[in-house]
Amino acid sequence: MSVIELLAASQPVFIGTCLVLGLAVGSFLNVVVYRLPIMLDREWRAQCAELARDDSHSTTVAANPAQPFNLVVPRSACPACKAPITALQNIPVLSWLLLRGRCAHCKAPISMRYPLVELLTGVLSAWVAARFGFGLAALAALLLTWFLIALAFIDIDTQLLPDGLTLPLLWLGLALSLWGPQGGASVPVDVRSSLIGAVAGYLSLWSVYHLFRLVTGKEGMGYGDFKLLGALGAWLGWQMLLPVILIAAVAGAIVGVVMLTIRRQSRATPIPFGPFLAAAGWLTLMFGHGLVGRYLALFVPHP
Repeated sequence: MSVIELLAASQPVFIGTCLVLGLAVGSFLNVVVYRLPIMLDREWRAQCAELARDDSHSTTVAANPAQPFNLVVPRSACPACKAPITALQNIPVLSWLLLRGRCAHCKAPISMRYPLVELLTGVLSAWVAARFGFGLAALAALLLTWFLIALAFIDIDTQLLPDGLTLPLLWLGLALSLWGPQGGASVPVDVRSSLIGAVAGYLSLWSVYHLFRLVTGKEGMGYGDFKLLGALGAWLGWQMLLPVILIAAVAGAIVGVVMLTIRRQSRATPIPFGPFLAAAGWLTLMFGHGLVGRYLALFVPHP
Protein backbone atom coordinates (compact mmCIF):
# COMPACT_ATOMS: atom_id res chain seq x y z
CA MET A 1 0.00 0.00 0.00
CA SER A 2 1.41 3.38 -1.02
CA VAL A 3 1.53 6.41 1.25
CA ILE A 4 -1.30 8.08 -0.68
CA GLU A 5 -3.47 4.99 -0.36
CA LEU A 6 -2.71 4.78 3.36
CA LEU A 7 -3.67 8.42 3.93
CA ALA A 8 -6.87 7.97 1.94
CA ALA A 9 -7.81 4.74 3.72
CA SER A 10 -7.11 5.75 7.33
CA GLN A 11 -8.60 8.93 8.75
CA PRO A 12 -6.51 8.81 11.97
CA VAL A 13 -3.30 8.46 9.94
CA PHE A 14 -4.32 11.40 7.75
CA ILE A 15 -5.15 13.58 10.76
CA GLY A 16 -1.87 12.67 12.49
CA THR A 17 0.10 13.39 9.33
CA CYS A 18 -1.54 16.80 8.98
CA LEU A 19 -0.79 17.54 12.64
CA VAL A 20 2.93 16.84 12.16
CA LEU A 21 2.94 18.67 8.82
CA GLY A 22 1.19 21.63 10.43
CA LEU A 23 3.81 21.84 13.18
CA ALA A 24 6.56 21.96 10.55
CA VAL A 25 4.67 24.53 8.48
CA GLY A 26 4.12 26.58 11.64
CA SER A 27 7.90 26.74 12.12
CA PHE A 28 8.22 28.12 8.58
CA LEU A 29 5.37 30.57 9.18
CA ASN A 30 7.34 32.00 12.10
CA VAL A 31 10.08 32.80 9.59
CA VAL A 32 7.57 34.37 7.20
CA VAL A 33 5.97 36.49 9.93
CA TYR A 34 9.35 37.80 11.09
CA ARG A 35 11.21 38.20 7.82
CA LEU A 36 8.63 39.27 5.24
CA PRO A 37 7.97 42.71 6.82
CA ILE A 38 11.74 43.28 7.07
CA MET A 39 12.15 42.31 3.43
CA LEU A 40 9.40 44.77 2.45
CA ASP A 41 10.94 47.54 4.56
CA ARG A 42 14.34 47.02 2.91
CA GLU A 43 12.75 47.01 -0.53
CA TRP A 44 10.88 50.25 0.17
CA ARG A 45 14.00 51.93 1.57
CA ALA A 46 16.01 50.86 -1.47
CA GLN A 47 13.35 52.29 -3.79
CA CYS A 48 13.28 55.57 -1.84
CA ALA A 49 17.07 55.81 -1.93
CA GLU A 50 17.03 55.20 -5.68
CA LEU A 51 14.46 57.96 -6.18
CA ALA A 52 16.34 60.36 -3.91
CA ARG A 53 19.72 59.77 -5.57
CA ASP A 54 21.06 62.77 -7.48
CA ASP A 55 20.99 62.00 -11.20
CA SER A 56 24.36 63.65 -11.66
CA HIS A 57 25.95 61.10 -9.33
CA SER A 58 23.95 58.07 -10.40
CA THR A 59 26.72 56.87 -12.71
CA THR A 60 29.53 57.40 -10.22
CA VAL A 61 28.02 56.00 -7.04
CA ALA A 62 29.06 52.37 -6.65
CA ALA A 63 26.42 49.84 -5.90
CA ASN A 64 26.55 48.48 -2.37
CA PRO A 65 24.24 45.48 -2.27
CA ALA A 66 23.12 44.48 1.18
CA GLN A 67 23.67 41.01 2.55
CA PRO A 68 21.02 38.66 1.13
CA PHE A 69 17.99 38.48 3.38
CA ASN A 70 14.98 36.44 2.38
CA LEU A 71 12.90 33.52 3.60
CA VAL A 72 15.80 31.11 3.04
CA VAL A 73 19.02 32.97 3.88
CA PRO A 74 20.61 33.75 6.25
CA ARG A 75 20.13 30.78 8.58
CA SER A 76 17.94 31.30 11.61
CA ALA A 77 19.94 32.56 14.56
CA CYS A 78 19.43 33.76 18.12
CA PRO A 79 18.43 37.46 18.07
CA ALA A 80 20.62 38.10 21.13
CA CYS A 81 23.93 36.32 20.48
CA LYS A 82 23.49 35.58 16.72
CA ALA A 83 24.43 31.92 17.27
CA PRO A 84 23.01 29.74 14.46
CA ILE A 85 20.05 27.57 15.40
CA THR A 86 20.81 23.93 14.65
CA ALA A 87 18.32 21.43 13.28
CA LEU A 88 17.95 19.77 16.69
CA GLN A 89 17.21 23.15 18.25
CA ASN A 90 14.56 23.85 15.63
CA ILE A 91 12.15 20.94 16.19
CA PRO A 92 8.68 22.51 16.44
CA VAL A 93 7.45 23.02 20.04
CA LEU A 94 9.64 20.20 21.41
CA SER A 95 12.94 22.12 21.11
CA TRP A 96 11.47 25.14 22.88
CA LEU A 97 10.28 22.93 25.74
CA LEU A 98 13.59 21.07 26.06
CA LEU A 99 15.53 24.35 26.03
CA ARG A 100 13.05 25.77 28.58
CA GLY A 101 12.38 28.72 26.35
CA ARG A 102 16.00 29.91 26.27
CA CYS A 103 18.83 30.06 23.74
CA ALA A 104 21.19 27.07 24.00
CA HIS A 105 24.22 29.38 23.83
CA CYS A 106 23.52 32.63 25.66
CA LYS A 107 20.41 31.58 27.63
CA ALA A 108 18.48 34.60 26.38
CA PRO A 109 14.71 34.05 26.56
CA ILE A 110 12.96 32.89 23.39
CA SER A 111 9.48 34.30 22.86
CA MET A 112 6.63 31.90 23.59
CA ARG A 113 5.07 33.15 20.37
CA TYR A 114 7.19 30.75 18.31
CA PRO A 115 5.89 27.48 19.81
CA LEU A 116 2.38 28.94 20.00
CA VAL A 117 2.31 29.64 16.25
CA GLU A 118 3.66 26.14 15.59
CA LEU A 119 1.10 24.54 17.90
CA LEU A 120 -1.75 26.64 16.50
CA THR A 121 -0.83 25.69 12.95
CA GLY A 122 -0.58 22.01 13.87
CA VAL A 123 -3.90 21.90 15.72
CA LEU A 124 -5.80 23.81 13.04
CA SER A 125 -4.28 21.62 10.33
CA ALA A 126 -5.40 18.45 12.14
CA TRP A 127 -8.86 19.98 12.62
CA VAL A 128 -9.08 20.70 8.90
CA ALA A 129 -8.06 17.11 8.14
CA ALA A 130 -10.77 15.78 10.45
CA ARG A 131 -13.37 18.10 8.95
CA PHE A 132 -12.71 17.50 5.24
CA GLY A 133 -11.03 14.12 5.02
CA PHE A 134 -8.46 13.13 2.42
CA GLY A 135 -8.80 14.94 -0.91
CA LEU A 136 -8.58 18.24 -2.78
CA ALA A 137 -10.91 20.01 -0.34
CA ALA A 138 -8.57 19.26 2.58
CA LEU A 139 -5.52 20.42 0.62
CA ALA A 140 -7.27 23.66 -0.31
CA ALA A 141 -8.43 24.23 3.27
CA LEU A 142 -4.91 23.61 4.60
CA LEU A 143 -3.41 26.16 2.22
CA LEU A 144 -6.03 28.74 3.17
CA THR A 145 -5.43 28.07 6.88
CA TRP A 146 -1.67 28.56 6.58
CA PHE A 147 -2.03 31.79 4.60
CA LEU A 148 -4.50 33.19 7.13
CA ILE A 149 -2.24 32.40 10.10
CA ALA A 150 0.70 34.19 8.49
CA LEU A 151 -1.39 37.21 7.52
CA ALA A 152 -2.98 37.49 10.95
CA PHE A 153 0.31 37.55 12.84
CA ILE A 154 2.00 39.90 10.39
CA ASP A 155 -0.90 42.33 10.78
CA ILE A 156 -0.72 42.06 14.57
CA ASP A 157 2.99 42.91 14.51
CA THR A 158 3.13 45.56 11.78
CA GLN A 159 -0.44 46.48 10.77
CA LEU A 160 0.45 45.31 7.28
CA LEU A 161 -1.19 42.75 5.01
CA PRO A 162 1.50 42.24 2.37
CA ASP A 163 0.53 41.97 -1.29
CA GLY A 164 3.04 39.11 -1.45
CA LEU A 165 0.51 37.01 0.50
CA THR A 166 -2.93 38.53 -0.18
CA LEU A 167 -2.64 38.57 -3.98
CA PRO A 168 -1.34 34.99 -4.36
CA LEU A 169 -4.11 33.92 -1.98
CA LEU A 170 -6.67 35.68 -4.18
CA TRP A 171 -5.39 34.14 -7.43
CA LEU A 172 -5.04 30.70 -5.87
CA GLY A 173 -8.67 30.81 -4.73
CA LEU A 174 -9.80 31.77 -8.22
CA ALA A 175 -7.66 29.04 -9.80
CA LEU A 176 -8.95 26.32 -7.49
CA SER A 177 -12.52 27.23 -8.38
CA LEU A 178 -11.85 25.72 -11.82
CA TRP A 179 -12.13 22.31 -10.15
CA GLY A 180 -15.54 23.21 -8.75
CA PRO A 181 -17.23 22.01 -5.55
CA GLN A 182 -15.85 18.82 -4.02
CA GLY A 183 -18.66 16.68 -2.64
CA GLY A 184 -20.42 19.48 -0.81
CA ALA A 185 -17.24 20.76 0.91
CA SER A 186 -16.93 24.51 1.43
CA VAL A 187 -13.80 24.69 -0.79
CA PRO A 188 -13.25 24.95 -3.66
CA VAL A 189 -16.39 26.77 -4.78
CA ASP A 190 -17.65 27.08 -8.33
CA VAL A 191 -16.12 29.65 -10.68
CA ARG A 192 -19.14 31.98 -10.65
CA SER A 193 -19.30 32.15 -6.84
CA SER A 194 -15.54 32.65 -6.65
CA LEU A 195 -15.42 35.50 -9.19
CA ILE A 196 -18.39 37.31 -7.68
CA GLY A 197 -16.96 36.74 -4.18
CA ALA A 198 -13.60 38.23 -5.11
CA VAL A 199 -15.13 41.35 -6.66
CA ALA A 200 -17.80 41.81 -3.99
CA GLY A 201 -15.36 41.19 -1.15
CA TYR A 202 -12.94 43.83 -2.35
CA LEU A 203 -15.54 46.43 -3.30
CA SER A 204 -17.55 46.08 -0.08
CA LEU A 205 -14.71 47.15 2.22
CA TRP A 206 -13.43 49.60 -0.39
CA SER A 207 -16.83 51.32 -0.32
CA VAL A 208 -16.93 51.35 3.49
CA TYR A 209 -13.42 52.81 3.59
CA HIS A 210 -14.21 55.70 1.26
CA LEU A 211 -17.58 56.39 2.86
CA PHE A 212 -15.96 56.51 6.32
CA ARG A 213 -13.21 58.81 5.06
CA LEU A 214 -15.78 61.06 3.37
CA VAL A 215 -17.82 61.39 6.58
CA THR A 216 -15.02 61.58 9.16
CA GLY A 217 -11.97 62.65 7.20
CA LYS A 218 -10.09 59.65 8.65
CA GLU A 219 -8.95 56.34 7.25
CA GLY A 220 -10.69 53.45 8.99
CA MET A 221 -8.74 50.56 7.44
CA GLY A 222 -6.06 49.74 4.91
CA TYR A 223 -6.15 48.46 1.36
CA GLY A 224 -4.77 45.13 2.56
CA ASP A 225 -8.10 44.48 4.28
CA PHE A 226 -9.91 44.92 0.95
CA LYS A 227 -7.59 42.42 -0.73
CA LEU A 228 -7.89 39.91 2.10
CA LEU A 229 -11.70 39.99 2.01
CA GLY A 230 -11.56 39.71 -1.78
CA ALA A 231 -9.35 36.64 -1.39
CA LEU A 232 -11.77 35.13 1.13
CA GLY A 233 -14.59 35.77 -1.32
CA ALA A 234 -12.63 33.94 -4.02
CA TRP A 235 -12.10 30.95 -1.72
CA LEU A 236 -15.46 30.77 0.03
CA GLY A 237 -17.80 32.31 -2.53
CA TRP A 238 -19.92 35.45 -2.33
CA GLN A 239 -22.51 33.66 -0.20
CA MET A 240 -20.09 33.54 2.77
CA LEU A 241 -19.03 37.18 2.68
CA LEU A 242 -21.77 38.44 5.00
CA PRO A 243 -20.98 35.87 7.75
CA VAL A 244 -17.27 36.71 7.46
CA ILE A 245 -17.89 40.45 7.82
CA LEU A 246 -20.36 40.01 10.68
CA ILE A 247 -18.09 37.68 12.67
CA ALA A 248 -15.05 39.91 12.08
CA ALA A 249 -16.94 43.08 13.02
CA VAL A 250 -18.39 41.62 16.22
CA ALA A 251 -15.04 40.15 17.29
CA GLY A 252 -13.26 43.41 16.48
CA ALA A 253 -15.79 45.43 18.47
CA ILE A 254 -15.45 43.15 21.50
CA VAL A 255 -11.66 43.30 21.43
CA GLY A 256 -11.77 47.06 20.96
CA VAL A 257 -13.99 47.52 24.02
CA VAL A 258 -11.73 45.24 26.07
CA MET A 259 -8.64 47.22 25.07
CA LEU A 260 -10.35 50.49 25.92
CA THR A 261 -11.43 49.32 29.37
CA ILE A 262 -8.54 47.10 30.48
CA ARG A 263 -5.55 48.71 28.80
CA ARG A 264 -7.05 52.21 28.98
CA GLN A 265 -6.10 52.89 25.38
CA SER A 266 -7.40 55.83 23.41
CA ARG A 267 -10.19 55.41 20.88
CA ALA A 268 -7.70 56.70 18.31
CA THR A 269 -5.41 53.71 18.87
CA PRO A 270 -5.42 51.70 15.63
CA ILE A 271 -6.50 48.06 15.89
CA PRO A 272 -5.56 45.77 12.97
CA PHE A 273 -8.66 44.33 11.32
CA GLY A 274 -6.80 41.63 9.40
CA PRO A 275 -6.63 39.12 12.29
CA PHE A 276 -10.40 39.34 12.75
CA LEU A 277 -11.01 38.84 9.03
CA ALA A 278 -8.61 35.88 9.05
CA ALA A 279 -10.28 34.28 12.06
CA ALA A 280 -13.76 34.90 10.64
CA GLY A 281 -12.69 33.46 7.30
CA TRP A 282 -11.37 30.28 8.93
CA LEU A 283 -14.47 29.83 11.08
CA THR A 284 -16.65 30.30 8.01
CA LEU A 285 -14.52 27.79 6.12
CA MET A 286 -15.13 25.21 8.85
CA PHE A 287 -18.67 25.97 9.97
CA GLY A 288 -20.12 28.61 7.64
CA HIS A 289 -22.42 26.46 5.55
CA GLY A 290 -23.92 24.82 8.63
CA LEU A 291 -24.52 28.17 10.35
CA VAL A 292 -26.08 29.73 7.25
CA GLY A 293 -28.24 26.64 6.73
CA ARG A 294 -29.54 26.76 10.30
CA TYR A 295 -30.24 30.49 9.99
CA LEU A 296 -32.19 30.08 6.75
CA ALA A 297 -34.12 27.18 8.24
CA LEU A 298 -35.60 29.60 10.77
CA PHE A 299 -37.57 31.22 7.96
CA VAL A 300 -38.81 28.01 6.37
CA PRO A 301 -42.29 27.11 7.63
CA HIS A 302 -42.53 23.66 9.15
CA PRO A 303 -45.49 21.43 8.16
